[in-house]
Amino acid sequence: MALILTEEEQLLKSSVSELFKSKAPIAALRKLRDNKDPLGYSKSLWKEMANMGLAGLTIPEAYGGMGFSYVGLGQVMEACGRTLVASPLVSTTLLSATAIQLGGNENQKSKYLPNISDGSMIVAIAIDEGRHHHPDNCNTTITDGKITGEKTMVLDGHIADKIIVSVKNSVGDIQLVVVDAKSDGVAVEKIEMMDSRNLANIRFPNVVVENILDSYSGSYNLLENVLDIGRIGLAAEMLGGIQEAFSRTIAYLKERTQFGVPIGSFQALQHRAADMFGEIELCKSVVMKALKAIDENSQDLPKMSSLAKAKLGETYKRVSNEGIQMFGGIGMTDDEEIGFFLKRARVVQHTLGDTNYHLDRLAKMKSY
Repeated sequence: MALILTEEEQLLKSSVSELFKSKAPIAALRKLRDNKDPLGYSKSLWKEMANMGLAGLTIPEAYGGMGFSYVGLGQVMEACGRTLVASPLVSTTLLSATAIQLGGNENQKSKYLPNISDGSMIVAIAIDEGRHHHPDNCNTTITDGKITGEKTMVLDGHIADKIIVSVKNSVGDIQLVVVDAKSDGVAVEKIEMMDSRNLANIRFPNVVVENILDSYSGSYNLLENVLDIGRIGLAAEMLGGIQEAFSRTIAYLKERTQFGVPIGSFQALQHRAADMFGEIELCKSVVMKALKAIDENSQDLPKMSSLAKAKLGETYKRVSNEGIQMFGGIGMTDDEEIGFFLKRARVVQHTLGDTNYHLDRLAKMKSY
């Protein structure tokens, strides 16, 4: 398995990096936060991303998408991580479009995927019911085409047009169903997170189901496959954030002087920087191999997913911590942007399972 990008993937990475640097710097996220934007993202940026094909990047051309690889989507996610782009890309493209592609029948794909591809439909996926990620802990039920239950930590749940919900059917199997977010009874509570993103808690009191995604071998297998792909995508985003936080920290070590010399000349800080560099290089390989596993439909996908999510979560926490410490007191203030990476690290490492969750999952896979 060659862990390198194709020419098309390199071109995509370069194009989206330039887009986000010019149209979505961290200052844009700061503005969304300070203005308490009710959406939590820029509609104009999302439209531009959709026009570039990013909203439907992995969706087949037959449904209006680009039919690109998940390795390619990983490069977009990495670029998002570098400037902390706030958009529906994770909820709609990475998770929901994947669920519909894998579990939807022809009519369902034709109904939803073209609207996702052109950026006109935002879809959220609701799978957790507590404070921690446990997708197999599902108490939301479906009876006679209606669902009853409550979901927590739903990414972009407050702005979604459709919601894909995990439910337990009459025989105890977990299925994914599609609900119109404007259906009678759907109650959405918006939650503002420390990383300036938005989640939602959503209640479904006897809400009518629009569609059931069942074109997949094993209902819970569908959910796990979707989540594994989502975890790898988040790992790619974390890789971008890690690299940007490290780059900013190294630049500060070179420009900040103490006792008449740059603080980067201090051996203790050099050792800490070298340790981080080694961890980041390892993370690059882990993420690339995990992305390749998606495109190759590898049997090792669950293992690579948990490995990537655990390793990148651990490293992002460490690098963002080190960045704050090496910036010193100013790093703790809102004037510096390094703190935005620490806040994002804290939230994204818990999304779809934190390091402990995935280390435990890996141990179970290895029969430990």
